Amino acid sequence: MAQIYGYVRVSTREQNEDRQLVAMRGFGVMDGNIFLDKQSGKDFIRQAYRKLMKKLRHGDILVIKSIDRLGRDYDEILEQWRIITREKGVAIVVLDIPLLDTRQKERDLTGTFIADLVLQILSYVAQQEREFIKQRQAEGIAAAKERGVRFGKSPMERPATFLDVLEAWKRKEISAREAGRRLGVTHPTFLSWANEQ
Repeated sequence: MAQIYGYVRVSTREQNEDRQLVAMRGFGVMDGNIFLDKQSGKDFIRQAYRKLMKKLRHGDILVIKSIDRLGRDYDEILEQWRIITREKGVAIVVLDIPLLDTRQKERDLTGTFIADLVLQILSYVAQQEREFIKQRQAEGIAAAKERGVRFGKSPMERPATFLDVLEAWKRKEISAREAGRRLGVTHPTFLSWANEQ
């Protein structure tokens, strides 16, 4: 018997998937048939997506909230769409865009053409948005660096007793491990500090 599956994706663990889950349930997708990934849409190497692809059978329906939830790479979206609809024989319903509903069996040539055209445009827009995000991020980092903002962990401040401990270590009175213990850091951190002196 044909199944209805839902695919939900958010880009980061901090983002909330509730809006998509509500839409899936509203369409009638059972919770056990909803697959959720919390990672970027830059490619299709996603754990839940791969599990979903193994489950899909001819005649099933795949529901997604919007095309960018499927992915953000233009060519890969088109390729996955082809695999799902043509190779697997699974219908896709994009809730935000009724034109992207491949369940319509009586679709004429014009309807198919419009759906394919809409898919190509939306896939292109999704990829462009991803590239704009990367560009804005790079510009933001460059501007911050010009203002003197430093990225990465701040260097750890050396304790007041560092020089005394360093001298004891140089005289071979203590080991690097003991030096680190006295300073409250790991011995590799101590050795890194010692090499900087």
